[in-house]
Amino acid sequence: MKQHNLIPHLFRTEFSKITAVLCKYLGVAHITAAEDIASETFLKALETWPYTGQPANPVGWLYAVARNKAKNHVQREKLFAEKIAPHLSEPATNAQENILDLSDKNIADSQLQMLFTICHPCLSTEAQIGLALRILCGFGIDEIASALLSNKETINKRLLRAKGKLRREQPAIALPPAAEINRRLSTVLRTLYLLYNEGYYSESNENILREGLCMEAMRLTQQLIDNDLTNCPEVNGLMALMCFQASRFAARKSATGTMVLYNDQDTALWDQQLIARGAYYLRQASTGNTLSKYHIEATIAYWHTHKLDSEEKWQNILQLFDLLLITDYSIIAALNRIYALAKVSGNQEAIQSALTLSLTDNQYYHTLLGELFTGTDNAAANAHFTKALLLAKTTHDKTIIRHKMERILA
Repeated sequence: MKQHNLIPHLFRTEFSKITAVLCKYLGVAHITAAEDIASETFLKALETWPYTGQPANPVGWLYAVARNKAKNHVQREKLFAEKIAPHLSEPATNAQENILDLSDKNIADSQLQMLFTICHPCLSTEAQIGLALRILCGFGIDEIASALLSNKETINKRLLRAKGKLRREQPAIALPPAAEINRRLSTVLRTLYLLYNEGYYSESNENILREGLCMEAMRLTQQLIDNDLTNCPEVNGLMALMCFQASRFAARKSATGTMVLYNDQDTALWDQQLIARGAYYLRQASTGNTLSKYHIEATIAYWHTHKLDSEEKWQNILQLFDLLLITDYSIIAALNRIYALAKVSGNQEAIQSALTLSLTDNQYYHTLLGELFTGTDNAAANAHFTKALLLAKTTHDKTIIRHKMERILA
């Protein structure tokens, strides 16, 4: 990988690992210091590597710098012991005595423990998710705002308050007792779900697909599956969903870097091993009496791995979307349900159903209506595509909409 691409890639893959280990090493009260040290580590790489050349082991170099910076931080803290010592958490005291452990096992354990620590009940659900996306997933403020349908100012204030609450409460960085895990697990799963979705499709980033984010979400979800305390049907359902979606990565992006929509994908490029892996986790998720949104979405994704359109396929998908809207309503699910309705009952019935939503400021609403009107009322189709184009935020969304408009004129 070229140097100018390597550092951003490593930031995505290693920033959260370094931050998690540093938080465990210093204590949750020093969460901001852990972030700062991790950020300074990558800044040093940006300042150094262009002149000295890429090190033989870039990840090892980053860990060594982070370790030295953490050691210097602890030494500086000692100079102000009369002010800091009474407020240091137990992990911070340990940090002064022990060597920072950057082994693969400790990194994996620290990330999982931090996930649950951040999802502590002392924080609101919104704060938990925002902080997890920031600390453990390396999301920028814009990305968090987009994922949580908020704005940068609100997110900044929310994160600041959350860090302050953690400093005051100082929860231990460890897996919670078995009786409490389920209460926190729902937020952990939602965080991983949002992380995967941001990689799969972002409204705030020009990249069509960021596989690194998706793979990170899958890696953290696998950690939950590998732990007996967190290996439950909902976790397996989420992993099944991720596998089914990831199976189409190669077909989702053209050779020229443009997005390829589902109906236009080369099904020969779909990864059959990932489809089989998704089917395995979906079977694992079928135990017990719980039916979560992850079960439903994974089953919808499973039907999308069927290459041929059929009445059975789309009827099943439509019924599943009906169930999903009852279980966990969202505008995107409602719009996708209308697309499935068009496949089952025709465009006219789907148009009537779509118009009842009246989502006049939603680009996907107008794009869907443009699709449904195409061929029967091209003027209406063009009008909706024009509105969608004005609302679209990314270049690839605008390109797709323009292509749809061009087909009407062809």
